[in-house]
Amino acid sequence: MTPNQVRLLILACGNTLRSDDGVGPWLADWTEQHFSSQPEIRVISRQQWTPDLAQDIADSESVLFIDCSIESKPGDLEFTHVAPSESRQGLATHHQGAPELLALARDLYNAQPKNALLLTIGAGSTELGEAFSPAVTAALPQACKMIDDALVTLLRPQPRPLL
Repeated sequence: MTPNQVRLLILACGNTLRSDDGVGPWLADWTEQHFSSQPEIRVISRQQWTPDLAQDIADSESVLFIDCSIESKPGDLEFTHVAPSESRQGLATHHQGAPELLALARDLYNAQPKNALLLTIGAGSTELGEAFSPAVTAALPQACKMIDDALVTLLRPQPRPLL
């Protein structure tokens, strides 16, 4: 690990004024409060992921992306491993997904986190409002447990090679 490297970066995305789209920032706040005594964790919450986050990813040992999904059933939780996307010509600067950000970290900084995970929560509503749908509200305790379990696993000391 390099001097500037963070052990675990949490990158949450979502608009807190669009109902369930705000679940990413809500979970980022929960994570920041729950793990506030652990300086090896850095939490960044944004309305959208942008290319400037590639440097933060490059400086991280592991990264956990958190976002809602309009393609999943409301309240459904899914953890997936994320790999960098294939390089494409041009750079979309409006919104970057997790695979695109990993590719930027690789292409710009020649660096990749050891672990990259994405937690998605199925959105029931992205209409204007600050309240979560019943399905997302019901899923929050399980989402917090999944984050807790993942962070404990990702922060577990790795055995040193015998050489």
